[in-house]
Amino acid sequence: MRASYLFTSESVSEGHPDKVCDRISDEIVDLFFREGERAGVDPWSIRAACETLATTNKVVIAGETRGPSSVTNEQIEQAARAAIKDIGYEQEGFHWETADVQVLLHPQSADIAQGVDADKPGTNREEGAGDQGIMFGYATNETPELMPAPIFYAHKILRLISEARHAGEEKVLGPDSKSQVTVQYENGKPVGVREIVISHQHLIEDMSSNQVRERVEPYVRVALPEGWISDKTIWHINPTGKFFIGGPNGDAGLTGRKIIVDTYGGAAPHGGGAFSGKDATKVDRSAAYAARYLAKNIVAAGLADKATLQLSYAIGVARPLSIYINTHGTGKVADDKLEKAVAESMDLTPRGIRRHLELNKPIYARTAAYGHFGRTPESDGGFSWEKTDLAGALKRAVQ
Repeated sequence: MRASYLFTSESVSEGHPDKVCDRISDEIVDLFFREGERAGVDPWSIRAACETLATTNKVVIAGETRGPSSVTNEQIEQAARAAIKDIGYEQEGFHWETADVQVLLHPQSADIAQGVDADKPGTNREEGAGDQGIMFGYATNETPELMPAPIFYAHKILRLISEARHAGEEKVLGPDSKSQVTVQYENGKPVGVREIVISHQHLIEDMSSNQVRERVEPYVRVALPEGWISDKTIWHINPTGKFFIGGPNGDAGLTGRKIIVDTYGGAAPHGGGAFSGKDATKVDRSAAYAARYLAKNIVAAGLADKATLQLSYAIGVARPLSIYINTHGTGKVADDKLEKAVAESMDLTPRGIRRHLELNKPIYARTAAYGHFGRTPESDGGFSWEKTDLAGALKRAVQ
């Protein structure tokens, strides 16, 4: 492996047009789980595949769902408006109250359902995967969260600014922003930042780039480890000079267009499937969560310094077609031995993943911005795939 190099990752805030769409799509998934619980609907039967498009004062929600009949288009519209309001859009070109919201959801395809649904209890048929595909998980010990440093710190910068904005401490900064961090690696370890890019929407039209830098630089310095910023670090703050028009009024947004931002910032492969708007029968989401969980537990167990894990599935088939692990020469045991340990330690069928990670819950809207990985597990089951509670079982399995 190369010892010294530069690597760059980007993040975008919850106000980025694509992230607005991810948030709305995930709010719909959560709505179906919440309403299903109130209506006494079996959470295992709920299905959602919601896609959102947003542009100037327009939101279109399309896709397929199955769940409680109590969920109405009016509720879906209100969930979308509430999400836009929470993000902070009250601008002439995109306002939570006045935007035209169109709901085009319809029932899930019967052809897909017959391959995914398990038969009635007591039969031998297992729940099949909701689609074919390949999913990747990754973990590295270069940060305490076992995430690649560039994407982790790119997220952290924007998350800190967002928290200050929501707290009313940054009244001149808007919801839309992007960050990019170029990290210097020496002897395979991150040691500093060579380039920092921040493009942040401002609510006062004539703010200069220097004025925006005065607002955002303190958060960058807090986010990054001590000593990572030096006199050699190059800053690019609002490099176009102005970022007043933001969000869907400035650029159309779509669900699922920021899949590298959502995962590992390009430091690991991506299977190609988006997460947001999908319930956990869709292995694009659930198996990617499982792959991250397994890779993280391998590294947490001290079995490798970094690990890439691939799972593959066929629509309607329960068991993964393949399990592949690459520890990039850092493994303490052979990779094929880890593959066997993973298969023994966790049920990797869609139902097994949903059960193990407790995914049949309204926990998805919170994942829509600042990454699905490298987050803190929450008491209600949110980010359960970030737990390291399988490390002991993996250790025992390779002994």
